[in-house]
Amino acid sequence: MSAAHEILFYVVDWLPPDFGAVGQYGIVFAQELARDGRRVYLIGLTSQSRNSVLNEVGDGILEITRIPAVSYDKSRLIKRLVWTFRTNARLLWEVIRRPESRGADLLFTGAPPFFLYFAVLAKFIRRVRLIYRITDFYPEVVIADRGSRSPLLELLQRLTWFMRRHVDMFEVLGEDQRRILIEHGIASERIVLKRDRSPVVFSGHELPLRRPKELNGLTVLLYSGNYGVAHEVDTIVEGVIRHHQSGSGRIGVWLNATGRNADKVEAQLRLAGVPHARSTTVPLDQLPALLITADAHLITLRSAFSGIVLPSKVYACIASGRPIIYVGPKSSDLHLLCTEQVPNAYMQVGPGDVAGFVTALERLAKQKTS
Repeated sequence: MSAAHEILFYVVDWLPPDFGAVGQYGIVFAQELARDGRRVYLIGLTSQSRNSVLNEVGDGILEITRIPAVSYDKSRLIKRLVWTFRTNARLLWEVIRRPESRGADLLFTGAPPFFLYFAVLAKFIRRVRLIYRITDFYPEVVIADRGSRSPLLELLQRLTWFMRRHVDMFEVLGEDQRRILIEHGIASERIVLKRDRSPVVFSGHELPLRRPKELNGLTVLLYSGNYGVAHEVDTIVEGVIRHHQSGSGRIGVWLNATGRNADKVEAQLRLAGVPHARSTTVPLDQLPALLITADAHLITLRSAFSGIVLPSKVYACIASGRPIIYVGPKSSDLHLLCTEQVPNAYMQVGPGDVAGFVTALERLAKQKTS
């Protein structure tokens, strides 16, 4: 490894204590890279004031810089685009303004969206070596959400693949992502499989949190984390309602979640009068206690998002030792992970299969009482 490549700039979106799975994993991986003897500059966002912390980690050095940013209204497209452009420009400047960045490695992810364009600019300005850790595919996520391609999105997707071909190395989270890259002409030798893993460790001595009073006496199915556009809604809502109207009614849904679809699920369950609870996401250090509080975990994914999004919550859910119900397509690597690691505590239901989801809920309720 050259002296320049001993230096790595690692760019993410929100860093802890702010909520964001990419930032949580960024902390873990940055520490590992520094421990191997590299000097790592981890750069991300914070809702608080700017701060920078420098630590020796193993044989290397880790400097974490948090840049203040405000959240935005995701339902407002123009505001979202303006926020994305300004934020990416600030993150780029934080990299290229440092003399150490010349010839260094620049590792970035799919969050914030479209940082790829700014990373390619850094390649030409500072001659950095680009490592793209694909967390989400953009603009494919936008296309999947809309369900159609406009001429503008078609052009944007072509431009994005042109930019991707300037990347030196890809880190993929799963085999489904690898297939997408190879199908679009990315050489297999430029692709490395590097899965995420649980951002927290379970010691076995965690004390569970207090369960929501709304779910007293029920088997608790927990959805934790972001519940956004990539996640299935209708199958969940219809299945839970049917479970209470014509089934045993012994399952209660706990949404410890953020996101547009979390609001939608909560509103529809409230309207139907079925037991549920909603709470805000917990700090990372409380996540193990939260996950063991539940009787089982719910993970969802819309079919159109298979391969372009991988819900990162799966790793901590697996590590918690609780059963998992996954409502999503088998083509996602999420199904592969659960099948391999928790085959005896895992149920998969296809999106739209309401009857199948009701059956899974009844099986979970029966397992809990047996």
